[in-house]
Amino acid sequence: GFNLPIWNLVLITDRELYAQQSLFSNIFIRKRKKGISSKININKINPGDYIVHKNHGIGKFIKIEKINIIGEARDYLVIQYLDGKVSVAADQLASINKYRSSGKIKPRINKLGGTEWEKVKDKNKKIIKKIALDLLKLYAQREKLKGHAYPPDGPWQEELEDSFPHQPTPDQIKAVKDIKKDMESSIPMDRLVCADVGYGKTEVALRAIFKAITSGKQVILLAPTTILAQQHWKTISNRFSPYPIKVSLLNRFIKQSEKNKIYEELKDNKIDLVVATHQILGKNIEFKKLGLLVIDEEQRFGVKQKEKIKKIKKNIDVLTLTATPIPRTLYMSLSGIRQMSLIETPPPSRRSIKTYLYEMDTDVIRTAISQELERGGQIFYVLPRIADIEQAIEKLKNMFTNLKFIIAHGQMNEIDLENAMISFNNGEVDLMICTTIIESGLDIPRVNTIIIEDAHKFGLSQLYQLRGRVGRSGVQAHAWLFYPNINKINESSRQRLKAIKDFSELGSGYQLAMKDMEIRGVGSILGEAQSGQVNNIGYDLYMEMLHEAISDLNGKEIPEVKDTQIDLPINAFIPGTWISNREEKLDAYKNVTACVNEEELTDLAVNWVSRYGVIPKPVETLIKLMKLKLLAKFCGFMKIKLIKPNIIIETKLEPNAFKHIKSDLPQNIQSKLIYQNDNVLPKIIIRGLGVTDTQNQVDNLIDWFQIMAKSVSKLIKTQE
Repeated sequence: GFNLPIWNLVLITDRELYAQQSLFSNIFIRKRKKGISSKININKINPGDYIVHKNHGIGKFIKIEKINIIGEARDYLVIQYLDGKVSVAADQLASINKYRSSGKIKPRINKLGGTEWEKVKDKNKKIIKKIALDLLKLYAQREKLKGHAYPPDGPWQEELEDSFPHQPTPDQIKAVKDIKKDMESSIPMDRLVCADVGYGKTEVALRAIFKAITSGKQVILLAPTTILAQQHWKTISNRFSPYPIKVSLLNRFIKQSEKNKIYEELKDNKIDLVVATHQILGKNIEFKKLGLLVIDEEQRFGVKQKEKIKKIKKNIDVLTLTATPIPRTLYMSLSGIRQMSLIETPPPSRRSIKTYLYEMDTDVIRTAISQELERGGQIFYVLPRIADIEQAIEKLKNMFTNLKFIIAHGQMNEIDLENAMISFNNGEVDLMICTTIIESGLDIPRVNTIIIEDAHKFGLSQLYQLRGRVGRSGVQAHAWLFYPNINKINESSRQRLKAIKDFSELGSGYQLAMKDMEIRGVGSILGEAQSGQVNNIGYDLYMEMLHEAISDLNGKEIPEVKDTQIDLPINAFIPGTWISNREEKLDAYKNVTACVNEEELTDLAVNWVSRYGVIPKPVETLIKLMKLKLLAKFCGFMKIKLIKPNIIIETKLEPNAFKHIKSDLPQNIQSKLIYQNDNVLPKIIIRGLGVTDTQNQVDNLIDWFQIMAKSVSKLIKTQE
């Protein structure tokens, strides 16, 4: 607020009235794009890559070419199989996936035609069905569990959320809504919040914690490191200070007498929230009204600790926070065992971190440190082992005579470590020589350069977390990764280093977890018993078949369709005069086929206009074609083709479901629809629609399917 005496004017803002502020107004915020660029598209297909086509099997992508059919031009992907080639329309890319398996074997390329591929799919389908049954048993067990159903938000909840000093991103708001919906249900919550470093996971968790406490429940916030626990405790204590809430900290810095007092107060319900490290798992601690467990960075806990976490979980709500989910966690989320919320929208001031890969070079290290010091910043200097610290100190002393530095590692006593952290946080020193102790949660805005020695010795998620310690204040940050001679490190390490450099864009944590899965292989994700099936058909098709099996066992009348094949003679392609680069064109096709709703198609079209200019007619038709696909997929239609004078639709729709949908349609549409129960696949025939001009057929079908989609929505709601 401010005072203008000459005008007799005093402006008082919400900060003065309520000790809170909004740093950004909705009026002035442009919609933030999700922080994932095509540069880090893990599904990018390049010539020579192995791919899996749902109908033809495993082949090798050769090139992209334009083919004219009945005078109408479209782009096609040429795929090489054992005994020939096949061309797949570029707008059918949803039928194609990059082959992902154990990461150690080359796939067996299939023959075209014949029954080989179908036999492989059928064999795996039976095994996957058994896995689906096991998953459904887990669902059923979870459904039987009775948890605490929290009441709707009260005035305090709204007051706390309004006190957040930043504008929450749309993804944060959605994640909070999802969590509250889970908490207000009587089924215990098990949700994973996956958000990039600095994207606001803590705020999302803080709101869930507050809801639990104000509803009379106790909460555990489990952090993997002493430093992260300390930081969470300070942040939460500050936000909860206006309320009668007791927050305690439990880590190795706390004296035993204080720990015993905390244990007693937890038992007597005198403590509402305990922020703790794994130490809490080693004790038989009693809680009077435990309702919520929040786990930060689950992958940092060991196997024994995770087993102890399982014992705590049972009938309470569980919220897990992570920037790079471990592959098993990722798999469980993708297959539906756990619910997942993705926070992909970066905060307004967030920039991607510039990442550099170098063989060990003291001149480059000197330059990196000098550049950061010149702009008044601080530096993290990370080493994989404590034993390497002395050597690093000598190296830095030879480079700089007046460099102020400090040491931090896990074997220091608590007082020295805490003093080191406070000194660095206060800006008293220029550089911290440390181990991975800084990996999680440390938030020091002035540190915007990180140097990592022997980067090949770190895991991919470790490197990602370490890099996330810088660039948290809107200042351009730099990460320097050094390794010994490239020929002296193994292929897996080389892949990790390349991945961390490629995945430098904002919002790439989730994508990086998928890449980590690709490097490490699926054996460690699903177990060796299932990795054989994945190797046979590829990870993506495996997951699709798993979803289909679960849907079939649940008896869904509206089948889940991954892609709808549209065979209509229309001009729908991206001209080479509009996008000339082959890779960019392929990415454009992949992006348009990956859109999941009309809003995403519109956003993509706007992006294309700003990048390539006015959209040509064939691209307009392509976008319409994708809109038609989305509607058809929603209705459970697998294929749309023209056999004049009719349009034929292949579907897995059951007769009863078709009757429900048809009865809800206008009379003029009802009269044109016929359901034909074929031996292979049921068909819906739209009589006479195929006599219209082919370019207008897409518009006509969109109009028809929009009406059908409303009927399908009604049927789904009735089933629910």
